[in-house]
Amino acid sequence: MNRQIQKLYSKAGKSERLIIGLMSGTSMDGLDIALCLVKGSGAETDIRVLKFKTGDYTDDFRAKIKVIFSKKEVDLQLVCLMNAHIANIHAQLINEAIKEWGYENKDIDFIASHGQTIFHAPKSLHKLADYPNGTLQIGDGDHIAIKTGIITLSDFRQKHLAAGGEGAPLAVYGDYLMFSKVGEDRVMLNIGGIANFTYLPGSTDASEIFSTDVGPGNTLMDQYMQQYFNQFYDKNAAVALSGHSNSKLLSALLDCDFLGLDFPKTTGPELFNLEYLIKAQEQSSTTNLGKEDVMATLCHFSAETIANAIKRCFGEHARVRVFMSGGGMHNPLLVQLLQTQLPFCKFLSTEDLNINPDAKEAVLFAVLANETLCGEPINFGNRQGVPSVCMGKISLPA
Repeated sequence: MNRQIQKLYSKAGKSERLIIGLMSGTSMDGLDIALCLVKGSGAETDIRVLKFKTGDYTDDFRAKIKVIFSKKEVDLQLVCLMNAHIANIHAQLINEAIKEWGYENKDIDFIASHGQTIFHAPKSLHKLADYPNGTLQIGDGDHIAIKTGIITLSDFRQKHLAAGGEGAPLAVYGDYLMFSKVGEDRVMLNIGGIANFTYLPGSTDASEIFSTDVGPGNTLMDQYMQQYFNQFYDKNAAVALSGHSNSKLLSALLDCDFLGLDFPKTTGPELFNLEYLIKAQEQSSTTNLGKEDVMATLCHFSAETIANAIKRCFGEHARVRVFMSGGGMHNPLLVQLLQTQLPFCKFLSTEDLNINPDAKEAVLFAVLANETLCGEPINFGNRQGVPSVCMGKISLPA
């Protein structure tokens, strides 16, 4: 037997495993790195976050990603080069984190890498009858495995596509294993660049679970701040709070075919971008609106899409416990608007469930990797968009 296959077999059979989960989202603020101790699998999964940090991206590296991010037409040579370059940068950040935490690379059993999404193309967006759903994440797993010496699982979304899903959201798989509770209905709301939620029924019946993207979370606000305020994001909603939401612009932003589609569905910055905003401003004759007012309106837009989706699923007087994660939960205006629009819901964070909300998505991929190595596909029944599969390609070190 190949010694690396033997090593894989041995590590997968351990009673507990050290797995580093990685996430680099559409916000591109850095690489989230979560060191997790994982025991068991499936419904018996026990996961503890030992260490967490975000490895910061340099402005130069972020700029290089943006050249090929969320664009239909890009330099194909640059995509090829960035596939390796992103992986090498991620490996460097992983190696630095392991050393900083007082571990050695040989101590780590596996790495679970999401990669960097550069384009997401569900059929609802591309509308090409002869083509399936598509998505592309780069930052090749082989490069990470070689540079770290650690067995790496990556490219999780392709199996989801192959089995009939849209490649997102994948949170449902980890949410079910980590956060389901008998007798309590829960909504796991992640407000990243795009907002999505998973419904976890108190019955813990996997066939009743529901997961979907709902629309923009931070992506439009972040893009606008970077373009017009030279800030990466609107810290503490300072800019949005200094402006006033404009009803005409808000109405135009909400006039979108995607928002009327049935659940589950997925989207990305390919749709919700500054071009989308410009069209809405032209449609509503608000091109001269003050920038602070635009920011306020964008915040209201994100809140409306999230609240409307929850009401659509659970009724106008929805009474569910909403556990938040992602960067948007740190936006006080956005959270206040959600609480106002969903007055019967109780808002908490995954911190209340012993998972750092900023680490949650990185932890998710550690859980997904653990299931591929040690578990079995969860039976989600015939839930549309939630195929019963294990995900992730395995890359072996040299």
